[in-house]
Formats: sequence, C-alpha cells, structure tokens
Amino acid sequence: MALHLIPSSLAWLRDQAEAKARDALISVLSAGPIPKHVAFILDGNRRYARSKHRQIREGHYEGFCALRKMLEVCMNLGVRCVSAYVFSIENFKRSPEEVQALMDLAEEKLLEFAQQGEILDKYGIRLVIVGRWELLPERVQIAAQKALDRTAKNKNAVFNMCFPYTSREEIMNAVQQTIRERLEDESLNEKITVDDLEGHLRTAGSPPLDILIRTSGVKRLSDYMLWQCCDDTQIQFSDKYWPDFGFWDFIPIVLDYQRKVWASQA
Repeated sequence: MALHLIPSSLAWLRDQAEAKARDALISVLSAGPIPKHVAFILDGNRRYARSKHRQIREGHYEGFCALRKMLEVCMNLGVRCVSAYVFSIENFKRSPEEVQALMDLAEEKLLEFAQQGEILDKYGIRLVIVGRWELLPERVQIAAQKALDRTAKNKNAVFNMCFPYTSREEIMNAVQQTIRERLEDESLNEKITVDDLEGHLRTAGSPPLDILIRTSGVKRLSDYMLWQCCDDTQIQFSDKYWPDFGFWDFIPIVLDYQRKVWASQA
C-alpha cells in the first residue's frame, strides 16, 4: 500500500513546490512595472483539439479553462484590465455545429459567473461584454445580462469579454455614434477629435493597451483592437496553442515588458 502512495506524494510535493515558486516569482515581478491592460487572442483551440484527437468543442472548452487560469494569473500579478478575443463576428460563418457548441459553452460559463461569481467575485472583477452582443442567441444574451448584473458593483478590475467582436465594426460604430451625437446636439464642436472617437469605442473606459498576446504561432491581429494597438502596445506572439498557454509562457512576456519600460526611462 505504501508503495502506491509514493507517486501521489511526490506529485503533491511537486505541485506545492511549483505553487511556492510561482508565488515567489509573482512577488518579485510585482515590485517592477506591471501592465495595466493585457489582451489575448485565444488562437489554436481547434488545432489543439485535433492534435489530441478530440472533438472541436472539447478544444474550445479547454480554451475557456485556460482563460480562467490566465485571468487569475493576471489578477495575482496586479494587472487590472484583461481583454480576451472570445468570438469574432466572422466566426458566425463557421459550421453550424461549431457555432452551436461555442454558444452552448458561452451560455454555460456566463451562467457560472452569474450564479457563483467564482473568480470574478474573488478578485472583484467587473465583467464587460465588448461587441455586438445583440447578434447572440437570446438565451446567451440573457445569461450575459445576468453575469453583467452580478458583477456590476465590482471595482477592483475589469474583464473585457470581446464577444462577438471585430475592430472594424467597433471603429465604424464609434464614428457613427460620434456623428450622431454632433447632429443631435448643435452646441458641440463640429470638429471631431481622436478623443471623441475613443470615447465611443466599445472599450471606452479601459486603460491603454500595454500588451497584446496571440497564441498558436499565427502572426496577425485578425481584426482585433486595431485602434488600441496604435499607441505603445507591445505585441507578443507565442507558438503554444491557447489551451497550452500558461503561467510559465506569460512570465517571459511580462519580463520583456518590464525591460522595455525600464529602457524607456533610462
């Protein structure tokens, strides 16, 4: 019997040692400059599933699990705004079966947020749905509204769930809203400024984007936060599929961010 306990005991010790190493590293990193806003393009769920000989919906499920873990890592590190490209408007063009699976998963996770709060309540995170969520099935909209209501009073951090979203639509909507505002209120200056447009972006209120991370080895932005990336955003690409992306992949990116911040201050 004792021989059977050795592997599990070693695994427990390994997990404990890794957890302490993570806590110590986070403590050290927190002493340096920390990005206020980190965004993720969750790429590679389908290829991850195929590589594991699993169904596509299982890859998306693992992707949501990875997102939860990374959200917690960011909160422990002190990042106060996290944005995730969960579903593009263009994704509606995928097979009905895959879209259905994604909508089912989104409804499930949003209801978890609404009913239990989980990580959002633990860290005081306010959920924001960024995108044309009127395009979502009614059942998903209802679940989303419940999650929004549940977290509305959370003030410590923000989680932008970009769903369904494209940057071009966001910019077009900001232009339309700004022009409409001018037409309805003649007291406003006719000249439209960058600040006017930024105030009507779907991400208005979020801090400037410090880091944008895309996984799976693909090096393009795929119509995500094109406006927000026009300032000093550091764009990072990882070869890992999103479900495999974790703490030890994120830390070198934070270190690179800190190095560049220190270099700019020298």
